[in-house]
Amino acid sequence: MNDYRDYPAALVRVDHVEPVPRRIRAVLAGETVLDTTRARYVWEIPPYPQYYIPLADVRADLLVPEEGDGHGPEEGPRGRTHPYGLRVGSTHRPHAARVLRESPVAALADTARFTWTALDAWYEEDERVFVHPRNPYARVDALRSTRAVRVERDGTVLAESVSPVMVFETGLPTRYYLDRTDVDFSRLVPSDTETACPYKGVTSAYWSARIGDRTHPDLAWCYDFPTHQLAPIAGLVAFYNERTDIFLDGRPLDRPRTAFSRAGRPQQD
Repeated sequence: MNDYRDYPAALVRVDHVEPVPRRIRAVLAGETVLDTTRARYVWEIPPYPQYYIPLADVRADLLVPEEGDGHGPEEGPRGRTHPYGLRVGSTHRPHAARVLRESPVAALADTARFTWTALDAWYEEDERVFVHPRNPYARVDALRSTRAVRVERDGTVLAESVSPVMVFETGLPTRYYLDRTDVDFSRLVPSDTETACPYKGVTSAYWSARIGDRTHPDLAWCYDFPTHQLAPIAGLVAFYNERTDIFLDGRPLDRPRTAFSRAGRPQQD
């Protein structure tokens, strides 16, 4: 495997702040916890931002102060944050938010940063978003192609196609989505794994590969019902470049190094 990248990387610096031009909502136990058109993107890490929500647009009656309960304020690059939980009826989500009362970044004063999984669902306008906010500087394009793609593991062919849909996503290697008729399912074993992606939606299936007496977990996946922007990949199967050998027009591709290089990867594709 090589350390260099042959695909575009996100270039936004850490701590960069920008306005979110979209309406952002999040719900818990059937109640809208936040509803705003004044959110801020904050890049806490390079690949993608988080939302910071004005406190005026958060249901204050649902916030539960946690200071004095073994938790306290924390100093960070954006100021001192205070811990809060969320309570909706009998549903309690501890450690759900950090609140900034004051900040050296003027746009972040009196905002809250919520843990994504503390809410049941997030929406940009009326479309649900999974895992984390969509990066406004990222592109995800699904393009049909007639380039020949072959996928192998340990010298065994798992799939071969001359009609792939190639998905180009900022910060990730190209993914090759193949018709199911081009996949050798005699080598694949269904898995219970499910992942989600802000740009594609929720996976509908995963497969491990069984070659000889060895099983390689979760090498392939598909989205039967992707987001409308990625409709061309519906029902097609993709394999991790990081853990298979892919040949493009007969040329072997280097295995890239990413967060997905090892089994037990982050819960998105």
